[in-house]
Amino acid sequence: MLTDTDLAPRTSPRHPALSQRLAAIGRHDLPASIVVFLVALPLSLGVAVASGAPVAAGLIAAVVGGVVAGLVGGSAVQVTGPTASLTVVVAESVHQFGWAATCFITVGAGVLQILFGLSRIARGALAIAPVVVHGLLAGIGVIIALQQVHVLLGGASLSSSFDSLTQLPHQLRSVHHGDLVIGVVVIVILIAWKFVPRQIRVVPGPLVAVVVATLLSLVLPTHVERLVLNGSLLDSIGLPAVPSGSWTAIAMTMVTIALIASVETLLSAVAVDKLRPGNSTGLDRELIGQGSANMVSGLLGGLPVAAVIVRSITNAQAGAQSRAATVLHGVWVLLFAVALAGLVQQIPKAALAGLLILIGVQLVKLAHIRLARRTGDLYVYVATVLSVVFLNLLAGMVIGLALSFALLLWRVVRVTIVAEPVASARRWVVTIDGTCTFLALPKLSAELAKVPAGVDVTVEMTLDFLDHAAYERITEWAAHRESCGGTVEFVEIGSARMARAMAGPPERGHSRQVIDQAIGPWRRSGNREDRIAAGIAAYHRGHAHLMRPHLDGLRHRPDADSFFLTCADARIVPNVITNSGPGDLFTVRNVGNLVPTAGSDVSVEAALIYALERLDVRAVVVCGHSGCGAMEALHRDVRAGSGLGDWLAHARPSLDRFRLGHPVAQAAALAGFGEVDQLGMVNVAVQLERLHAHPAVRQGIEERGVAVSGLFFDLATARVIEVTVDGIAEFDDEGRRVAAEPV
Repeated sequence: MLTDTDLAPRTSPRHPALSQRLAAIGRHDLPASIVVFLVALPLSLGVAVASGAPVAAGLIAAVVGGVVAGLVGGSAVQVTGPTASLTVVVAESVHQFGWAATCFITVGAGVLQILFGLSRIARGALAIAPVVVHGLLAGIGVIIALQQVHVLLGGASLSSSFDSLTQLPHQLRSVHHGDLVIGVVVIVILIAWKFVPRQIRVVPGPLVAVVVATLLSLVLPTHVERLVLNGSLLDSIGLPAVPSGSWTAIAMTMVTIALIASVETLLSAVAVDKLRPGNSTGLDRELIGQGSANMVSGLLGGLPVAAVIVRSITNAQAGAQSRAATVLHGVWVLLFAVALAGLVQQIPKAALAGLLILIGVQLVKLAHIRLARRTGDLYVYVATVLSVVFLNLLAGMVIGLALSFALLLWRVVRVTIVAEPVASARRWVVTIDGTCTFLALPKLSAELAKVPAGVDVTVEMTLDFLDHAAYERITEWAAHRESCGGTVEFVEIGSARMARAMAGPPERGHSRQVIDQAIGPWRRSGNREDRIAAGIAAYHRGHAHLMRPHLDGLRHRPDADSFFLTCADARIVPNVITNSGPGDLFTVRNVGNLVPTAGSDVSVEAALIYALERLDVRAVVVCGHSGCGAMEALHRDVRAGSGLGDWLAHARPSLDRFRLGHPVAQAAALAGFGEVDQLGMVNVAVQLERLHAHPAVRQGIEERGVAVSGLFFDLATARVIEVTVDGIAEFDDEGRRVAAEPV
């Protein structure tokens, strides 16, 4: 007997993953591919025209870039195709070697890119100074704009930027008004498209501009130049030809195309990855995919390709989830080129010229110029742009890299040396800051010579590198002054120290060493009796000079911000864990950070009253810590001698509250702390209750809003945890309280 279940349609459970994948492609990748296709189509045609290549070469490159690079590359959503950044070098190659030979060069550039990917140097390309990349793009933009202005005016693009500038007045006198109107309409639409409602902007602006310009050209009563396709797209496919001429020039052109395409691709990949957190492009594989696409494109008679940042971001923002969107966009270009080639031939050249002029202008970004000015790289930027415009792309890259390296070298070896008197002219300070090498000897000698005889000198050295020559010059100068009865005090703040200058080859110091010297404990070696003296000497040599101006301003100000009660344990350094300085904390320390009941201990009570009434502190803090010996003795119920035993009696209420299941102990247990540390946190909570009950503290709270808080320092993780009377919390980087995480 058949049931309703038997008659219901059945779905095959054999390939559920495939069905889900197809559904995801239809929902996300298919719409995104159509958007990218509409953006890529006019841009591919425009790049072909600007490069002096056959129009079909741009369509071939768009198809191959989408399909081949999309399938082989390392990015899921990056879109590859003809790019404006390669128009200049391609145009030069076409002019010098011809189109068929340029296809051969494109194949060679693809081989180089594959070798780049196989050698795993992709991330090395990201080491190129951004200002050079920005300058290259700006120079390319200027060249494109200069060339296409002539097309916009009804003429032909010129290969030389100098010729484009010098011939511009003549072109203006012989302007063709029909082409000018078409080009201006495209520019106006593209600029205005940014201000139309978001719902309308779903349609790409370049497509709208080209379609409107094409329709307008059909009704204008004047002739306009249009694109020319020699046959169908399939007829335009042709094998490359081996170029004739200087193989050095050929090789340099290959390298230039490979480098520019690779750098633009990698920069685009980094930008796209930022839009998709959690996704990372395989950069080496991406170069292999780009190289494969360039080889195929060159073999079929297409332009060289690279990942294009505008199309890639458009693809990601349109919702693309996988390679399917990139591949499908190439398929749509192919179908359009084969089935609708006649429409391509109706597009006016001036329309694409207007599109390219705006693209070129947009490559010169004011944000990049402002950044170069702020960072001191403006000279490198300007030199790179001018070199690209008036020499060539390779020369611009080499000059830009050379200047950026020279600027880097100057910044690395730069040292600031200043000798000047302080207070009375009886003491001078010589400040040496930066990298002190033999290159600084002329300046170093000149500044040291300014110090007059008979004055005391402090040499403040904030150095990250000190070589033998500079060390010898400084020590010889100091020895000479001391032999004449003067005094020279050295204060070494930086990571490079004079004591190590002659111990071996000079090495750049590490900031970690400075931190260790400033807050690290004494090394467990050497004579114990000498540690205090050695520590004082190190303080005088390294930090007294820094402390002097702070302490001098506090000489007549015996105030403080906070009363800080903590354990006598030597591992707790209050100013370090609170990032405070001299004059901030009025610190009281005792075993177990205890607040005895009023009247039972005059020491803590006297300090508390003095801080509240005389120092006008605004906060009262009690701070415990992990691994506290007092809490361990209390937890084990150890009955110590009369002195310590009597003192720990003040903590017995904390032990009783802990055994009764205090809420702080429960919270600490959930955070992963052991029983001794749980007791330590309960002890802080109990001391907070005592502080709140103290008459002087209560008066301070009521009259001046004094804050009372508890802290617990976990030695194992160096974390500071807040303890309240009923729980614990941690501090985030902004000082906000958050739930304590398990240790």
